[in-house]
Amino acid sequence: MDGKKVVDILLVEDDQGDVELTREGLAAGKVSVNLHTVDDGIKALRFLRREESYADAVRPDIILLDLNLPRMDGRDTLKQIKADERLRSIPVVVLTTSEADIDIIKCYDLGASCYISKPVGFVDFLKVVHSLEDFWFTVVKMPPKDQ
Repeated sequence: MDGKKVVDILLVEDDQGDVELTREGLAAGKVSVNLHTVDDGIKALRFLRREESYADAVRPDIILLDLNLPRMDGRDTLKQIKADERLRSIPVVVLTTSEADIDIIKCYDLGASCYISKPVGFVDFLKVVHSLEDFWFTVVKMPPKDQ
C-alpha cells in the first residue's frame, strides 16, 4: 500500500450503517486497514477459528465487538474468545451503544481490552474510530499474530 502500516481488524457488527461509518473512519486514518466484517457472534468465532467458509481468514490484529448481536451476543462471543487458548491474546474492543454499568463490568470481567460506548453523531463516531486507531496502532505494542 503506500508505506502505511497495514493491520487486520475483525468488526463484529450487525448494523450496516455502523459498519460503513467504521470503514469510512478507518479509511481516512494513519494506517492501512483490512477490515473484515461479520454480523453475529457465531460467524465471528467461525472466522477466528478459520472454520467453514472462513478457512482462509487471517488472524486479526484486533477485534471490534458490538454487544447486541443476533444468534450469539457479544458477551457470549467475548467469553468464548477469551476461553480459547489460540484466540485470547487478540485484543477485543467492545464498541456498543450500551452505557449500562452492568455491561461494562461484565465485559471487563470477561477479558475485554476496553469498552467504548458508540456516540450517536457522525462526527463523534468518526472521532472515536480515529482515537481507537491512534491508540491501538501507534501507541500500543501488539502481540505477534502467530501467538
